[in-house]
Amino acid sequence: MKLAADPRLSVTATPVTVPARAPILNDRLDTLSDYPFSRLRTLLADVTPRSNGAPLMLSIGEPQHEPPALLGQVLAAAPLADWSKYPPTNGTAAFRAAVHGWLCRRYGLPADFVDADEGILPATGTREALFQVALLATPQQKDGRRPAVLIPNPFYAVYEGAAALAGAEPVFMPATRETGFLPDLDALSPDLLARTALMYLCTPSNPQGVVADLAYLKKAIALARAHGFVLAMDECYSELWDKAPPPGAFQAALALEAEKPGQGTANLLVFNSLSKRSSAAGLRSGFIAGDPALIRAFTHMRSYALAGNALPALAAAAALWGDDTHVEENRNLYRLKIDAAEAALGGRYGFYRPAGGFFLWLEVGDGEAATRALWREAGLRVLPGAYFTRSAADGGNAGQPFIRVALVHDTETVARACETIARVLG
Repeated sequence: MKLAADPRLSVTATPVTVPARAPILNDRLDTLSDYPFSRLRTLLADVTPRSNGAPLMLSIGEPQHEPPALLGQVLAAAPLADWSKYPPTNGTAAFRAAVHGWLCRRYGLPADFVDADEGILPATGTREALFQVALLATPQQKDGRRPAVLIPNPFYAVYEGAAALAGAEPVFMPATRETGFLPDLDALSPDLLARTALMYLCTPSNPQGVVADLAYLKKAIALARAHGFVLAMDECYSELWDKAPPPGAFQAALALEAEKPGQGTANLLVFNSLSKRSSAAGLRSGFIAGDPALIRAFTHMRSYALAGNALPALAAAAALWGDDTHVEENRNLYRLKIDAAEAALGGRYGFYRPAGGFFLWLEVGDGEAATRALWREAGLRVLPGAYFTRSAADGGNAGQPFIRVALVHDTETVARACETIARVLG
């Protein structure tokens, strides 16, 4: 029997229109340039090093020191059962107590100034936490307008990405030699501050290695409170200092409390990690601390967005925050590298000893040209300063004459590298 064709069925193909790109992509991504290390790969893609030696990466701030033995010991002793448990968003009491103890020791805080349970939250390093704070702090409107996020210029790229993806306008605050390599807070207009939702500050600064003094930090906190925005203090280089320990934002808040009681840590969040302090970047362990109301909101947001640190990792982190001996040893190694760099580069390229951190910010005329020359002639990879810096309205880029050099390798390697920079760049 021959079946009649069903008119509802057709063998005629219906053309399928494939969109040029998936419609779910966030258009705010289009406002961002490529990440600095992607730009560096593009810059050097057509350059083949003439050197026969192994390439040396001075571009990334990844500590190369061996982590303290304590880290491995605590991880090895962790019960296997701890790896099968989902960790709580707010970590463990032992972790929070260890961070609290360190904050009190390091900054001379009274025990009740930062609440160990309500004022401290673990983070998987500071990168993701510094990104998330923009999502937390940015409303749809501030002062009836698009919110602004204030960012030092040069800057850590995560600040800009966070601001843009939160729907804010990234506003860049020049931090040049003329301003002491820190943003001029007095230059911020009342109109801009009125719509500011968040200000990022980093001290010791990346890449310049400059330390903000207590008066500067007090002024930043006072501005945040006067204009109702969140101050995000990135202090991840706080334990790598040359001559004197950098003051911290909590010290400034404590000084303000003595002058005008009742504010405590209001409007303030401090971010730090074990990546630089303990050469434990792979542990991905840091903390957020400060205003209890902001910490509660952060905890609520993170419970939706992120998994917490594994319990063995929290135990190892607690042990590291509780030990200061390895930190001094680590700091001394970086001092030796700065000594070696000064011996090779002192008096050239605007060299100065960074007060904190492990970067050199060298003025070489044309950062991209110098980067290509160092890679071609010596297999040394550095980062052009323009990749950390947004151009001004007139098109000028204050970072264009600079390169950033990471002093993360052993002292002998750093010494040879700096001698090579002087030889190649002349």
